[in-house]
Amino acid sequence: MTIHIEQPEFEDGIEERNKDPVDENELALDGRFVVPETMPDGGFVTPQTNSFGHTFRDYQVESERQKGVEEFYRTNHINQTVDFVRRMREEYGKLMRVEMSIWECCELLNEFVDESDPDLDEPQIQHLLQTAEAIRKDYPDEDWLHLTALIHDLGKVLLHPAFGELPQWAVVGDTFPVGCAFDESIVHHKYFQENPDYKNPAYNTKYGIYSEGCGLENVLMSWGHDDYMYLVAKENNCTLPSAGLFIIRYHSFYALHRADAYKHLLNEEDIKNLKWLKIFNKYDLYSKSKVGIDVDKVKPYYLSLIKKYFPAKLKW
Repeated sequence: MTIHIEQPEFEDGIEERNKDPVDENELALDGRFVVPETMPDGGFVTPQTNSFGHTFRDYQVESERQKGVEEFYRTNHINQTVDFVRRMREEYGKLMRVEMSIWECCELLNEFVDESDPDLDEPQIQHLLQTAEAIRKDYPDEDWLHLTALIHDLGKVLLHPAFGELPQWAVVGDTFPVGCAFDESIVHHKYFQENPDYKNPAYNTKYGIYSEGCGLENVLMSWGHDDYMYLVAKENNCTLPSAGLFIIRYHSFYALHRADAYKHLLNEEDIKNLKWLKIFNKYDLYSKSKVGIDVDKVKPYYLSLIKKYFPAKLKW
């Protein structure tokens, strides 16, 4: 693994500003992957409560993590601007920081816990494997989906010193478009009022700098691990199908796949891939558990998938 450490520069004062059911019928991907119309016997059943005994994604309940989560979103919503996103995409799109394999990246995540997540405080490697193994059980023939689940959060290595050690608000949490109005379905929406783009007439209308059906590929999303991992996968010529890349890039876009906001920006390919994302989301959200996966037991299977869809070493 080759590592080049460079600390990204933030704008002056940026830190100071912050102290449905899915229709699965006839769903196919590129004519190759078909989603079963019914789930297999003994398929994944969503639990009623998270590992803290609360309902999932409840940002109002009083819990040991709630206050920290809310403060995270306050900081995130103030600082995620069009200018910030463009600067981060340009900087990290160069992919000049690290050369390593997918599995080496998985192991790096052992050091981190997602401060934006109200449902789990376990190391990220366990969440990746819990999600992947739950999907593997219900969709045994869709190996691309198993691997997508394993790697969907790998962009969180942005928290690591080798990647600039970005603050959590610039790495994790729900994502949303910038350059148009912030939808009220976004968690802790009230904090957007302190975002410089909130009162900018170029950015605060329904369409902003976009147009009807322009496609999410042409929409700037708040910067974080989703967009970064998408750039890494795409630029390293991975062979995952388009739905896999869509899941990686938009799995934290809850305003879309949970509240149906921003659908006016979707094109036809987005609409098809959104069905896969909604399937994936159930496993991403509800498979979180304190019960760990035996890494050594499942590692050979995932190494075989990595070899199938990715080069041995990637530029990050």
